[in-house]
Amino acid sequence: MAGDPDALRETVRERYAAAALRTTDPAAASGCCSSDGAVITDEQAALFGAGLYAGGERDELPDTALMASLGCGNPTAMADLRDGMTVLDLGSGGGIDVLLSARRVAPSGTAYGLDMTDEMLDLARQNQTKAGITNVHWLKGHIEAIPLPADTVDVVLSNCVINLSTDKPQVLREAARVLKPGGWFAVSDVVADPGMDDATRADMQQYVGCIAGALTRDEYAEYLAAAGLADIEITETHRVHEHAGSAIIRARKPL
Repeated sequence: MAGDPDALRETVRERYAAAALRTTDPAAASGCCSSDGAVITDEQAALFGAGLYAGGERDELPDTALMASLGCGNPTAMADLRDGMTVLDLGSGGGIDVLLSARRVAPSGTAYGLDMTDEMLDLARQNQTKAGITNVHWLKGHIEAIPLPADTVDVVLSNCVINLSTDKPQVLREAARVLKPGGWFAVSDVVADPGMDDATRADMQQYVGCIAGALTRDEYAEYLAAAGLADIEITETHRVHEHAGSAIIRARKPL
């Protein structure tokens, strides 16, 4: 998508900030992943959001964490998380995946949530307090420049966020950098069909709505391999658009 990357990032930030505010005050602002201004419509709830999590997982967390979930999958379900692991969620939003991960790696493990939006980070901290979970650290920053040392993370998660980046190859390089040897990249993301039309690609609403910026399957595989990751798996789970589907994307950092 053509345009100023900084301006595009700011548009995304503003939309997600609005989504965070709407979670705690429905009259405050509109959200993301919806072209009509709603945080999420009833129709979209089957494709994006808390409905993609099992009932038991939803019961573990406060309602505000569920309401703020705008992802396209459940990355915690495809990662083998165990006590003692360090987990990082890229674009952690209201914190649903961080909090679920923190429970699974407790008591000795740690979950990090990285987000660029102050409003989402504030909401995530509130949700952490409500959930009574202590083994969590929230980081402010961009997923293209992860503020953690190399070789420190066992699992990198993300849920429908990498498609929003203006430099996706850099995101994948950063994910590979912070992973320990043998660590796993396990994300849910939107993957575009090769024939996605130019009008969709150029539509700002479709970009902030998680569609227009998506990589194709071949692009994802190419960039993951270029970042040094191996054992790449890309499996579509459900369609989210005429020209795109949600996918489970897994890869491993070689030993």
